[in-house]
Amino acid sequence: MKHGDASRSSHHDPSLTISDTQAGLTLAALVREILPGTPGISWSKARDLCRDGRVWVDGAAAIDPARRMSAGERVELRLAGPARRAAALTDLIVHLDAEVVVVRKPAGLLTVPFERDDRDTLLALTRVAVRRVEAGRGRPGNLTLRAVQRLDKETSGLVVFARSVPAQRHLQRQLAAHTVTRRYLAIVHGAAEDAVYETLLVPDRGDGLRGSWGVFRPARGEPPAEAREAVTRVLVLERLPKATLVACELETGRQHQIRIHLAEAGHPLVGETVYVRGWRGSLLPASRPMLHAAMLGFVHPRTERLLRFEERPPEDFTALLGRLRALS
Repeated sequence: MKHGDASRSSHHDPSLTISDTQAGLTLAALVREILPGTPGISWSKARDLCRDGRVWVDGAAAIDPARRMSAGERVELRLAGPARRAAALTDLIVHLDAEVVVVRKPAGLLTVPFERDDRDTLLALTRVAVRRVEAGRGRPGNLTLRAVQRLDKETSGLVVFARSVPAQRHLQRQLAAHTVTRRYLAIVHGAAEDAVYETLLVPDRGDGLRGSWGVFRPARGEPPAEAREAVTRVLVLERLPKATLVACELETGRQHQIRIHLAEAGHPLVGETVYVRGWRGSLLPASRPMLHAAMLGFVHPRTERLLRFEERPPEDFTALLGRLRALS
């Protein structure tokens, strides 16, 4: 190994921390450096490892072999066996049929690209997973996926993608009619109460942040044209030391809606770093905003059957709950 800090062991998958001299190389090039016996591995093999979801960067699958790497990023090859590798991606899928695919989104992953060069997204990983599942069924089919709803990058939980334009439009009409069930679990600071928050959200509440019109600064005149109705229903599930576990149901789905409404009510999410300017207490530590999309329900675009899916919170969420419960 000429550059970086590679580790190789019969018990661990090989990995590498990108050095300054390696910065700018493609992911496929780094894969060729990491694997023992290089340059024996071919470029096509390196690219296939990326596309198969076996290469991870800083804890997230990276499937674009042409991605340019930055110094300090950690590249890991997960080569512990075909069954485990396949499960890493296909386990994303909760439900798959010809019209829709429902997946479980890990925290820290964009739902869809935000910038043109964003390739490591839930959309991209789902496409790979769908291809793998349907190839296993002997009927590789349509890999088109269309976004219907999105979760913030640091939010975990259930997401649905449409596999055709008619399916996408059908689901979007349900969202517009507020008939899609979306239930989130959240851990918030302080002693929250059952409530319904109904406000007009604006891109700039007066300090550069999104927020409710008339909350950060007194409302004057008519609401701006960009104001959008936002309704969040909050139900207390469990009282914790210095925090509360709540369920949030959305009637609308505006950007950062839950985070904003809870923060404006004086109960920002544990792990929140943006909407905390009005919070005067101490902040409980967390690696991300503790928000999880736990339930998703909608009418199937073709069969008209009501589908409902539930997903347990991930380990970081349940671990924080355990730590807080232990304080009582």
